Amino acid sequence: MLSLTTLALFAGACLALTATPGPDMLLIASRSVSQGRPAGFASLAGILVGTYCHALAAAFGLSQLFLAVPMAYDVVRFAGAAYLLYLAWKTFRTQGTVLSPNASMSRYPVGRIFRQGLFTNLLNPKVALFVLALFPQFVRPEAGSVALQIMVLATVLNLIGFCVNGAVILMASKLSRKLSAGRRPSRVPQYLLGTVFAGLACRLALASRN
Repeated sequence: MLSLTTLALFAGACLALTATPGPDMLLIASRSVSQGRPAGFASLAGILVGTYCHALAAAFGLSQLFLAVPMAYDVVRFAGAAYLLYLAWKTFRTQGTVLSPNASMSRYPVGRIFRQGLFTNLLNPKVALFVLALFPQFVRPEAGSVALQIMVLATVLNLIGFCVNGAVILMASKLSRKLSAGRRPSRVPQYLLGTVFAGLACRLALASRN
């Protein structure tokens, strides 16, 4: 198994990465502001499960496909961008407000939010390349099963991500409660969430593999 020194070094690298504001943190925070704490944790859960899926792909060498076949990378990248644009469109055109739905607006089920977080993560090939670039630096073939080591590293990454992003969710949900306590419900959080989806779509569509 991996040594405690290796795990400590990896945990330090994960903490530095997860504490830096990025697309996942932005999505989770905006989801928490627009729909509250349960939605934020549901979105985070989907992202964490997606990370495990990418780790499994790396363990079985599937992530190498993006390096060997550029077209495969681009297909997944544009599919992810299209999915995010669809979410942005759905968010913008919804009537009423997320914090105070009216009769024409259904509440977002937690399961749907979880799936959106999962698909957003799975359809981002840069996450697969990130796992492929970071994990091998800490894997030791002589320490046993490489696949098991990768899953252990993914668990460490997810635990740190849960702590960091969990704090973000708690802070963002406080803002959500303040907005919902106002006399006149605001659509600003809804517009914020739609803008985040659209921005992430553009970022993914225009990003290179480097």
